[in-house]
Amino acid sequence: MREIVIDTETTGLDPANGHRIVEIGCVELFNAIPTGQTFHEYIDPERDMPDEAFRVHGISAEFLAGKPKFRDIAQRFVAFLGEATLVAHNAEFDVRFLNTELAAHGHPAIGFERVVDTLTLARRRYPGAPNSLDALCQRYSIDVSRRTKHGALLDAEILAEVYAELTGGRQASFVLQTAATARVNGPVRLIRPVVLAPRIDAVELAAHTAFIARLGQKAIWRNYPLAHAPDAETTPLPVVPVRSGETVSPS
Repeated sequence: MREIVIDTETTGLDPANGHRIVEIGCVELFNAIPTGQTFHEYIDPERDMPDEAFRVHGISAEFLAGKPKFRDIAQRFVAFLGEATLVAHNAEFDVRFLNTELAAHGHPAIGFERVVDTLTLARRRYPGAPNSLDALCQRYSIDVSRRTKHGALLDAEILAEVYAELTGGRQASFVLQTAATARVNGPVRLIRPVVLAPRIDAVELAAHTAFIARLGQKAIWRNYPLAHAPDAETTPLPVVPVRSGETVSPS
């Protein structure tokens, strides 16, 4: 399951009053685990920066001068999101701003049915308790010492950790299913794309082979190839010593 944790910084609180996005930060998750893929852009809002907003995120109009405008990054942003579920804290705020910008440049709106609001999750889990991002970080002992100001990408990275705690993602379920069918009610374990090399050595392999040989021709172990052999489908069981002066060659 692909999810995108997203955060924005803006010039104010309401796009209906002419406020604009100045920063977007996104972190990609696959089965609740960060993949290392991110999307991050500072955006020229084509307007001034109110002092109230500057005190929150520290992004000045001078810094944003010459940065790309939303229309310049819109297509790449939409492509990065794809069909993924979006995860945001107080998601209604971010989605209103994003949809205002998307609509202004001819892109479809983000439907709330594809959005997970971590603030709603936290309020359900901890009713009556403080559930700001800072409060949740303190509750889960997540280090926020690097967070001296609000920043979209940093906040998205921190929110990904909070989301993992809220959904149990740090202890993803162990599911004995194929990669095509592995699904649980929540995060699932990642399927390794490359099988780990076996840790069995030649002595252990010989001892195991001798043990299988003693079980007779009907032993179910004979139905399975040696996954650790150079050619698992065709490599026969080797001849190994059993007792002094005797050998067993499984057929």
